[in-house]
Amino acid sequence: VKLVESGGGLVQPGGSLRLSCVASGTVYSINEMGWYRQAPGSERELVATIISDRSDGTAKYADFVKGRFTVSKDNAANTVHLQMNALKPEDTAVYFCNARDHAIQPPYDYWGQGTPVTVSS
Repeated sequence: VKLVESGGGLVQPGGSLRLSCVASGTVYSINEMGWYRQAPGSERELVATIISDRSDGTAKYADFVKGRFTVSKDNAANTVHLQMNALKPEDTAVYFCNARDHAIQPPYDYWGQGTPVTVSS
């Protein structure tokens, strides 16, 4: 499975960005996709994930993005998006797309190369 992210960049505080991630390859076994981020000197942390093999698209968010970020999926296009609104300087990080295969134990994670997001005036 290959994951390719796009949409990162520089934005002012209070602004918005939309990240996208396209999955290719053996995607039939992927049933969860989402986003993590890693700021300099920090651990990689969960931002938001969505169950991709259910029509209700159950989503999970980190507390620090609730009400500001929205994760969504397009199963037909094997794509997951992250709409980020009301961005803050502390949202500055490299954002990584994640795809998880729950069909094997333990679940296996695939990662994209990361797209940088900088929130600064």
